[in-house]
Amino acid sequence: MAAELVSLEKLLEKHIPAGELREVWRLLYGKDISPLDLPSSAFQAASIRGFELQGYGFEAAVEQTRRPRIVRVGLIQNKIQLPTSAPVTEQISSLHKHISDIVEVAAMCGVNIVCFQEAWTMPFAFCTREKLPWTEFAESAEDGITTKFCQELAKKHNMVIVSPILERDSVHGDTLWNTAVIISNTGAVMGKTRKNHIPRVGDFNESSYYMEGNTGHRVFQTAFGRIAVNICYGRHHPLNWLMYSVNGAEIIFNPSATIGELSESLWPIEARNAAIANHCFTCSINRVGTVSVMLA
Repeated sequence: MAAELVSLEKLLEKHIPAGELREVWRLLYGKDISPLDLPSSAFQAASIRGFELQGYGFEAAVEQTRRPRIVRVGLIQNKIQLPTSAPVTEQISSLHKHISDIVEVAAMCGVNIVCFQEAWTMPFAFCTREKLPWTEFAESAEDGITTKFCQELAKKHNMVIVSPILERDSVHGDTLWNTAVIISNTGAVMGKTRKNHIPRVGDFNESSYYMEGNTGHRVFQTAFGRIAVNICYGRHHPLNWLMYSVNGAEIIFNPSATIGELSESLWPIEARNAAIANHCFTCSINRVGTVSVMLA
Protein backbone atom coordinates (compact mmCIF):
# COMPACT_ATOMS: atom_id res chain seq x y z
CA MET A 1 0.00 0.00 0.00
CA ALA A 2 1.39 3.40 -0.99
CA ALA A 3 2.31 5.82 1.77
CA GLU A 4 -0.12 8.66 2.40
CA LEU A 5 0.66 11.79 0.39
CA VAL A 6 1.24 14.56 2.90
CA SER A 7 1.12 17.36 0.34
CA LEU A 8 2.06 18.24 -3.22
CA GLU A 9 4.76 20.54 -1.85
CA LYS A 10 6.42 17.77 0.15
CA LEU A 11 6.37 15.48 -2.88
CA LEU A 12 8.02 18.08 -5.10
CA GLU A 13 10.62 18.91 -2.46
CA LYS A 14 11.53 15.22 -2.25
CA HIS A 15 12.05 14.63 -5.97
CA ILE A 16 13.09 17.96 -7.56
CA PRO A 17 16.56 19.48 -7.06
CA ALA A 18 16.59 22.73 -5.10
CA GLY A 19 17.61 24.92 -8.04
CA GLU A 20 14.84 23.66 -10.28
CA LEU A 21 12.34 23.57 -7.42
CA ARG A 22 12.50 27.34 -7.07
CA GLU A 23 11.39 27.71 -10.68
CA VAL A 24 8.60 25.17 -10.13
CA TRP A 25 7.36 27.22 -7.16
CA ARG A 26 7.39 30.35 -9.34
CA LEU A 27 5.33 28.70 -12.07
CA LEU A 28 2.84 27.15 -9.64
CA TYR A 29 2.45 29.94 -7.10
CA GLY A 30 3.92 33.13 -8.54
CA LYS A 31 6.04 35.49 -6.47
CA ASP A 32 8.02 34.09 -3.55
CA ILE A 33 6.51 34.49 -0.11
CA SER A 34 8.72 34.64 2.94
CA PRO A 35 8.16 32.67 6.15
CA LEU A 36 7.31 34.94 9.06
CA ASP A 37 9.75 35.21 11.93
CA LEU A 38 7.36 33.90 14.57
CA PRO A 39 8.35 33.57 18.25
CA SER A 40 10.05 30.32 19.19
CA SER A 41 7.73 30.19 22.20
CA ALA A 42 4.77 30.01 19.80
CA PHE A 43 6.24 27.01 17.96
CA GLN A 44 6.96 25.35 21.29
CA ALA A 45 3.41 25.95 22.53
CA ALA A 46 1.96 24.59 19.28
CA SER A 47 4.10 21.47 19.53
CA ILE A 48 3.07 20.84 23.13
CA ARG A 49 -0.61 21.29 22.26
CA GLY A 50 -0.38 19.03 19.23
CA PHE A 51 -0.84 21.23 16.18
CA GLU A 52 1.30 22.61 13.36
CA LEU A 53 2.14 26.31 13.06
CA GLN A 54 3.15 28.08 9.84
CA GLY A 55 3.28 31.73 8.85
CA TYR A 56 4.03 33.57 5.61
CA GLY A 57 4.12 37.20 4.54
CA PHE A 58 2.91 38.94 1.39
CA GLU A 59 4.74 42.15 0.59
CA ALA A 60 3.26 45.15 -1.19
CA ALA A 61 4.94 47.94 -3.12
CA VAL A 62 6.27 50.74 -0.93
CA GLU A 63 4.31 53.98 -1.33
CA GLN A 64 5.62 57.50 -0.79
CA THR A 65 2.54 59.15 0.73
CA ARG A 66 0.88 56.37 2.73
CA ARG A 67 2.17 54.29 5.59
CA PRO A 68 1.98 50.51 5.13
CA ARG A 69 -0.98 48.78 6.76
CA ILE A 70 0.12 45.39 8.02
CA VAL A 71 -2.59 42.87 8.91
CA ARG A 72 -1.92 39.40 10.28
CA VAL A 73 -4.55 36.81 9.44
CA GLY A 74 -4.87 33.42 11.13
CA LEU A 75 -6.53 30.43 9.45
CA ILE A 76 -7.34 27.37 11.54
CA GLN A 77 -7.82 23.82 10.26
CA ASN A 78 -8.43 21.26 12.97
CA LYS A 79 -9.65 17.76 13.72
CA ILE A 80 -12.62 16.96 15.91
CA GLN A 81 -11.47 16.09 19.43
CA LEU A 82 -13.93 13.39 20.52
CA PRO A 83 -15.69 10.49 18.78
CA THR A 84 -18.92 11.46 17.03
CA SER A 85 -20.76 9.16 19.44
CA ALA A 86 -19.84 11.33 22.45
CA PRO A 87 -22.55 13.58 23.95
CA VAL A 88 -23.12 16.72 21.88
CA THR A 89 -22.25 19.14 24.68
CA GLU A 90 -18.99 17.31 25.37
CA GLN A 91 -18.01 17.44 21.69
CA ILE A 92 -18.65 21.19 21.58
CA SER A 93 -16.76 21.77 24.83
CA SER A 94 -13.75 19.79 23.60
CA LEU A 95 -13.57 21.89 20.43
CA HIS A 96 -13.89 25.12 22.42
CA LYS A 97 -10.90 24.04 24.50
CA HIS A 98 -8.85 23.05 21.46
CA ILE A 99 -9.59 26.26 19.58
CA SER A 100 -8.84 28.32 22.68
CA ASP A 101 -5.36 26.76 22.76
CA ILE A 102 -4.79 27.52 19.08
CA VAL A 103 -6.03 31.11 19.35
CA GLU A 104 -3.71 31.61 22.32
CA VAL A 105 -0.78 30.74 20.05
CA ALA A 106 -2.19 32.93 17.26
CA ALA A 107 -2.20 35.84 19.70
CA MET A 108 1.46 35.15 20.52
CA CYS A 109 2.11 35.57 16.78
CA GLY A 110 0.32 38.92 16.59
CA VAL A 111 -2.71 37.73 14.62
CA ASN A 112 -5.35 40.44 14.08
CA ILE A 113 -8.12 38.44 12.37
CA VAL A 114 -8.71 34.71 12.78
CA CYS A 115 -11.13 32.50 10.85
CA PHE A 116 -12.25 29.03 11.93
CA GLN A 117 -13.36 26.23 9.61
CA GLU A 118 -16.94 25.70 8.42
CA ALA A 119 -19.33 24.51 11.16
CA TRP A 120 -16.31 24.26 13.43
CA THR A 121 -18.14 23.20 16.60
CA MET A 122 -19.30 19.86 15.18
CA PRO A 123 -18.36 16.90 13.00
CA PHE A 124 -19.07 17.57 9.35
CA ALA A 125 -22.05 15.23 9.09
CA PHE A 126 -24.15 17.02 6.46
CA CYS A 127 -23.49 14.29 3.90
CA THR A 128 -25.36 11.73 6.05
CA ARG A 129 -28.79 13.39 5.61
CA GLU A 130 -29.62 12.33 9.17
CA LYS A 131 -31.22 14.95 11.40
CA LEU A 132 -30.18 13.68 14.81
CA PRO A 133 -27.94 14.19 16.60
CA TRP A 134 -26.37 16.62 14.13
CA THR A 135 -29.03 19.32 14.29
CA GLU A 136 -28.50 19.43 18.05
CA PHE A 137 -25.22 21.25 17.39
CA ALA A 138 -27.17 24.25 16.06
CA GLU A 139 -27.24 27.36 18.23
CA SER A 140 -28.07 31.05 18.18
CA ALA A 141 -25.70 33.25 16.20
CA GLU A 142 -26.36 36.18 18.52
CA ASP A 143 -26.17 34.69 22.00
CA GLY A 144 -25.35 30.98 21.69
CA ILE A 145 -22.64 29.38 23.80
CA THR A 146 -20.13 29.46 20.94
CA THR A 147 -20.70 33.13 20.16
CA LYS A 148 -20.28 33.99 23.85
CA PHE A 149 -17.11 31.89 23.93
CA CYS A 150 -15.73 33.72 20.88
CA GLN A 151 -16.64 37.11 22.32
CA GLU A 152 -14.46 36.40 25.34
CA LEU A 153 -11.58 35.21 23.13
CA ALA A 154 -11.83 38.24 20.84
CA LYS A 155 -11.80 40.73 23.69
CA LYS A 156 -9.01 38.93 25.52
CA HIS A 157 -6.70 38.88 22.49
CA ASN A 158 -7.81 42.09 20.71
CA MET A 159 -8.62 39.89 17.71
CA VAL A 160 -11.45 39.83 15.16
CA ILE A 161 -12.98 36.33 15.01
CA VAL A 162 -14.89 34.73 12.13
CA SER A 163 -16.88 31.88 13.66
CA PRO A 164 -18.77 29.64 11.18
CA ILE A 165 -21.50 27.65 12.95
CA LEU A 166 -24.72 25.77 12.34
CA GLU A 167 -27.24 28.46 13.29
CA ARG A 168 -30.67 27.92 14.83
CA ASP A 169 -32.86 30.93 14.06
CA SER A 170 -35.43 30.92 16.87
CA VAL A 171 -37.03 34.12 15.57
CA HIS A 172 -38.13 32.28 12.42
CA GLY A 173 -39.37 28.90 13.62
CA ASP A 174 -35.99 27.40 14.56
CA THR A 175 -34.87 27.48 10.93
CA LEU A 176 -31.32 26.16 10.45
CA TRP A 177 -28.68 28.07 8.50
CA ASN A 178 -25.01 27.62 7.68
CA THR A 179 -23.73 30.88 9.12
CA ALA A 180 -20.56 32.78 9.93
CA VAL A 181 -20.66 35.10 12.94
CA ILE A 182 -18.31 38.10 12.87
CA ILE A 183 -17.02 39.27 16.25
CA SER A 184 -15.01 42.46 16.60
CA ASN A 185 -11.76 42.79 18.50
CA THR A 186 -13.76 44.48 21.29
CA GLY A 187 -15.87 41.34 21.76
CA ALA A 188 -19.01 42.78 20.17
CA VAL A 189 -21.03 40.78 17.65
CA MET A 190 -20.78 42.76 14.40
CA GLY A 191 -23.26 40.60 12.52
CA LYS A 192 -23.59 37.39 10.57
CA THR A 193 -23.55 36.18 7.00
CA ARG A 194 -25.07 32.99 5.62
CA LYS A 195 -23.94 30.47 3.02
CA ASN A 196 -25.17 31.63 -0.39
CA HIS A 197 -24.81 28.41 -2.38
CA ILE A 198 -25.30 24.84 -1.17
CA PRO A 199 -24.36 21.59 -2.92
CA ARG A 200 -26.79 19.04 -4.25
CA VAL A 201 -24.15 16.65 -5.55
CA GLY A 202 -24.29 12.95 -4.63
CA ASP A 203 -24.27 12.56 -0.86
CA PHE A 204 -23.59 16.26 -0.43
CA ASN A 205 -27.21 17.39 -0.48
CA GLU A 206 -27.19 19.95 2.30
CA SER A 207 -30.80 20.99 1.69
CA SER A 208 -31.65 18.20 4.15
CA TYR A 209 -30.47 20.65 6.83
CA TYR A 210 -30.62 24.22 5.52
CA MET A 211 -31.28 26.19 2.36
CA GLU A 212 -29.38 28.95 0.60
CA GLY A 213 -28.80 31.97 2.82
CA ASN A 214 -30.74 35.22 2.69
CA THR A 215 -28.12 37.73 3.81
CA GLY A 216 -26.65 38.58 0.41
CA HIS A 217 -22.99 39.57 0.19
CA ARG A 218 -22.26 41.36 3.44
CA VAL A 219 -18.96 43.09 4.12
CA PHE A 220 -17.84 43.99 7.64
CA GLN A 221 -15.69 47.00 8.48
CA THR A 222 -13.35 45.79 11.21
CA ALA A 223 -10.52 47.59 12.96
CA PHE A 224 -8.09 45.78 10.67
CA GLY A 225 -9.84 45.97 7.30
CA ARG A 226 -13.02 45.16 5.40
CA ILE A 227 -13.77 41.44 5.42
CA ALA A 228 -16.33 39.06 3.92
CA VAL A 229 -17.04 35.34 4.24
CA ASN A 230 -17.78 33.19 1.19
CA ILE A 231 -18.76 29.93 2.87
CA CYS A 232 -17.68 26.62 1.32
CA TYR A 233 -19.59 25.82 -1.89
CA GLY A 234 -19.75 29.50 -2.80
CA ARG A 235 -16.13 29.23 -3.91
CA HIS A 236 -17.29 27.49 -7.11
CA HIS A 237 -19.25 30.58 -8.18
CA PRO A 238 -17.09 33.41 -9.57
CA LEU A 239 -19.88 35.98 -9.26
CA ASN A 240 -20.15 35.20 -5.56
CA TRP A 241 -16.55 36.31 -5.03
CA LEU A 242 -17.17 39.28 -7.31
CA MET A 243 -20.11 40.60 -5.29
CA TYR A 244 -18.16 40.57 -2.03
CA SER A 245 -15.39 42.50 -3.77
CA VAL A 246 -17.84 44.95 -5.37
CA ASN A 247 -19.23 45.58 -1.88
CA GLY A 248 -15.76 46.57 -0.71
CA ALA A 249 -14.17 43.46 0.79
CA GLU A 250 -10.39 43.59 1.08
CA ILE A 251 -10.10 40.07 2.53
CA ILE A 252 -12.54 37.27 1.65
CA PHE A 253 -12.50 34.15 3.81
CA ASN A 254 -13.64 30.78 2.46
CA PRO A 255 -14.17 28.34 5.36
CA SER A 256 -14.99 24.93 3.90
CA ALA A 257 -15.40 21.24 4.58
CA THR A 258 -14.81 18.94 1.66
CA ILE A 259 -12.99 15.75 0.73
CA GLY A 260 -9.85 15.24 -1.31
CA GLU A 261 -11.12 13.33 -4.32
CA LEU A 262 -14.04 15.73 -4.71
CA SER A 263 -12.29 19.09 -4.48
CA GLU A 264 -8.55 18.81 -3.93
CA SER A 265 -7.71 19.54 -7.56
CA LEU A 266 -9.73 22.76 -7.34
CA TRP A 267 -8.20 24.10 -4.12
CA PRO A 268 -5.01 25.56 -5.64
CA ILE A 269 -7.03 27.30 -8.35
CA GLU A 270 -10.33 28.77 -7.17
CA ALA A 271 -9.27 31.08 -4.36
CA ARG A 272 -6.18 32.28 -6.25
CA ASN A 273 -8.25 33.03 -9.34
CA ALA A 274 -10.74 34.93 -7.19
CA ALA A 275 -7.96 37.02 -5.66
CA ILE A 276 -6.51 37.83 -9.08
CA ALA A 277 -9.86 38.62 -10.69
CA ASN A 278 -11.20 40.73 -7.83
CA HIS A 279 -8.03 42.45 -6.62
CA CYS A 280 -8.35 41.30 -3.02
CA PHE A 281 -6.89 38.76 -0.61
CA THR A 282 -8.59 35.37 -0.35
CA CYS A 283 -8.16 32.89 2.50
CA SER A 284 -9.37 29.30 2.05
CA ILE A 285 -9.71 26.80 4.88
CA ASN A 286 -10.61 23.12 4.89
CA ARG A 287 -10.76 20.50 7.62
CA VAL A 288 -8.12 17.92 8.45
CA GLY A 289 -8.37 14.38 9.74
CA THR A 290 -11.07 11.76 9.33
CA VAL A 291 -14.62 11.90 10.68
CA SER A 292 -16.35 8.56 11.30
CA VAL A 293 -20.12 8.87 11.34
CA MET A 294 -22.42 5.93 12.05
CA LEU A 295 -25.27 5.79 9.55
CA ALA A 296 -28.70 4.52 10.54
